[in-house]
Amino acid sequence: MFHSSAMVNSHRKPMFNIHTGFYCLAAILLQICVCSQFSVPSSHHFTEDPGAFPVASNGEPFPWQELRLPSVVIPLHYDLFVHPNLTSLDFVASEKIEVLVSNATQFIILHSKDLEITNATLQSEEDSRYMNSGKELKVLSYPAHQQIALLVPEKLTPHLKYYVAIDFQAKLADGFEGFYKSTYRTLGGETRILAVTDFEPTQARMAFPCFDEPLFKANFSIKIRRESRHTALSNMPKVKTIELEGGLLEDHFETTVKMSTYLVAYIVCDFHSVSGITSSGVKVSIYASPDKRNQTHYALQASLKLLDFYEKYFDINYPLPKLDLIAIPDFASGAMENWGLITYRETSLLFDPKTSSASDKLWVTKVIAHELAHQWFGNLVTMEWWNDIWLNEGFANYMELIAVNATYPELQFDDHFLNVCFEVITKDSLNSSRPISKPAETPTQIQEMFDEVSYNKGACILNMLKDFLGEEKFQKGIIQYLKKFSYRNAKNDDLWSSLSNSCLESDFTSGGVCHSDPKMTSNMLTFLGENAEVKEMMTTWTLQKGIPLLVVKQDGHSLRLQQERFLQGVFQEDPEWRALQERYLWHIPLTYSTSSSNVIHRHILKSKTDTLDLPEKTSWVKFNVDSNGYYIVHYEGHGWDQLITQLNQNHTLLRPKDRIGLIHDVFQLVGAGRLTLDKALDMTHYLQHETSSPALLKGLSYLELFYHMMDRRNISDISENLKRYLLQYFKPVIDRQSWSDEGSVWDRMLRSALLKLACDLNHAPCIQKAAELFSQWMESSGKLNIPTDVLKIVYSVGAQTTTGWNYLLEQYELSMSSAEKNKILYALSTSKHQEKLQKLIELGMEGKVIKTQDLAALLHAIARRPKGQQLAWDFVREDWTHLLKKFDLGSFAIRIIISGTTSHFSSKDKLQE
Repeated sequence: MFHSSAMVNSHRKPMFNIHTGFYCLAAILLQICVCSQFSVPSSHHFTEDPGAFPVASNGEPFPWQELRLPSVVIPLHYDLFVHPNLTSLDFVASEKIEVLVSNATQFIILHSKDLEITNATLQSEEDSRYMNSGKELKVLSYPAHQQIALLVPEKLTPHLKYYVAIDFQAKLADGFEGFYKSTYRTLGGETRILAVTDFEPTQARMAFPCFDEPLFKANFSIKIRRESRHTALSNMPKVKTIELEGGLLEDHFETTVKMSTYLVAYIVCDFHSVSGITSSGVKVSIYASPDKRNQTHYALQASLKLLDFYEKYFDINYPLPKLDLIAIPDFASGAMENWGLITYRETSLLFDPKTSSASDKLWVTKVIAHELAHQWFGNLVTMEWWNDIWLNEGFANYMELIAVNATYPELQFDDHFLNVCFEVITKDSLNSSRPISKPAETPTQIQEMFDEVSYNKGACILNMLKDFLGEEKFQKGIIQYLKKFSYRNAKNDDLWSSLSNSCLESDFTSGGVCHSDPKMTSNMLTFLGENAEVKEMMTTWTLQKGIPLLVVKQDGHSLRLQQERFLQGVFQEDPEWRALQERYLWHIPLTYSTSSSNVIHRHILKSKTDTLDLPEKTSWVKFNVDSNGYYIVHYEGHGWDQLITQLNQNHTLLRPKDRIGLIHDVFQLVGAGRLTLDKALDMTHYLQHETSSPALLKGLSYLELFYHMMDRRNISDISENLKRYLLQYFKPVIDRQSWSDEGSVWDRMLRSALLKLACDLNHAPCIQKAAELFSQWMESSGKLNIPTDVLKIVYSVGAQTTTGWNYLLEQYELSMSSAEKNKILYALSTSKHQEKLQKLIELGMEGKVIKTQDLAALLHAIARRPKGQQLAWDFVREDWTHLLKKFDLGSFAIRIIISGTTSHFSSKDKLQE
């Protein structure tokens, strides 16, 4: 699955690029908000007295009291028939599940949520063979655990197969989960309806009674009844269509491979598609609403390229005959990897050359790469339980890096990946973080596992391990893992053992010795000689929360190293500091370079302290080469001064990614109270000579963050000084920017960021140029093509007048490009008028003009501004119960709404509040 935000520039799975600010109160607030500020309706509680037997909804005893299903009955095959009615917005359905019984039992427990079961029968294999009718089953329901019990007349016999037939019906769901309705407007203004599924993690039970846990893999044969004006899609290709009375059609789909329930998908819509064939013969199609078909071409080209790449990289062919990617008008996350039928938010799949910017292209490519990686990681090999969801999500995030670098090198995705790690460090350095792998039982707890820690930290520790083991050994380990566990489930340890012993059969010589990797350094071989203690090392990263801080002190020819837990919001002088440090120890694969040589030195730090000898005298040492490691570095003594001096003298002696890493670490250390702000500002002084766009952007983002914090706190003298400093200091590079779409991806993203900053700071030439383009665009009735990289800036400047704001809102309703709608919505949110912002929130709650899926992003954008911060926060507090009706408590949207409206707080009063 891919979480996204429509409007926020950072474009990533967990939606937003939020820095907690230098005093990191925001994330502390987050904890307080969720735990105490907001009450939760009782239906969200999954508490059970372990001694008591549950009572079914009809008052009888329910025969099962665990949240997890018993393993005495195992599903093998589902025959599922579904008939949605897009006029009455409900569906009728039936299923026949072939099950295998392992122990004698008097009942079968299944998941079912909000479904009305009209009939349930049981046939033995013998009954089925002789066409005997099934025995009626009594159905008990226990909504608190989203379970039903089918009571069988006599005990089921072990090692026999049975067939459970169930008839059921329900309304199409209103939200974004289960089998739900979505709507879109045609160019002619007509509203049309489609029915779509979204089941991860625990919502298949809202569409059909099932064994809704990832371990219960089965095959699915699906039939869908529809009207002739609609198309039905599912995981597999259509085998045949039968014509029925009354003009209805029934599509029969091929039986799926063995898979988990959360990956089942079916859609009834009137969409159009474009198709192509991969080099191995897989048919790939991109579906979108009819008026948006012309925005599907880039996605098709990218999907074909990426699918070809993955088949070669994993040495395993994509196992289905077809792959559909479809843009859904109402979608909660960024995308969902259903096997063979991947669903996307429109912004994550559609690319409109007239309105999609360079960062939009990077985003679409990255999300497609993420979901295609899941066809192997997650779909082919699935985690045993949701505590290890990072095996799906961390890997898919990591594979974005490998795949996009290989297929679209011009997107320079490498530099973008650094931000994946920097974003999660902000969360992971708070005491409220969590380990990558941790117990999760209730649907809400499971939902909460889909966060930056699973996705981003998972990807970053995999990248660190790849850097440590070497690319070839890492890839072979992955291939071994995927081949060994195909169509099965795996856990953390299975991955570590595959990576420790990544010799494939083809690597063994006649003497039975594996010579797969002759290029290993001696340091690595020593480590790998101990059966590559990959597991021992990696459990320190997956089973404990947080991120290590490496403290380095150079003393002549030796380096004194010390590791501790890096914490924001708790300082060394605080009484709880020591307790929060105890029992934390990582095995850190360190890399470093020095002023005297280009060689990358490696060392594993397994203890709290260690000493390294330097072969020669050096003026500086830089740890974490290319920022491949997941740790922060603090240089004690003169360490920082030596690096700052080098940057000022000749910054090119340090690698571009090392310069980005230094800027990141220095500001993180300021936030943690380990360095003074002036040291960080000294570090940014060299930026006027910086030639790497990603490094320049990183430095600018911190300076801009600091400016906005002062502005929001209304500390006008400091914010005015900072504003003057930024405009004066970066004037040469701002003046060099053209209002065009020329240059490399990073040149283009730098242009967007610099011009946005200049206009935000009221830089006259910037405001003037944007206002001029905006009036030309208005005069052309929205027909003028403005360069896509400056579109958001032009709209934002235009939105500052009442006429401009009203015109943009009209265009928002009419626009057929979700990339453009995003930019307009962001621009509308920058208004300084409370009543306009209030109107946007009302439209978002109503869900017609501004779709409910965009409400979280809208609130975040409004809260970024001094004028909108209090308004958004007041709304969240006052309308909390309404918000919970729209989104589940554990949902990503709720977490984004809370963090989005509180993340810019930076005062004690706000913390109290």
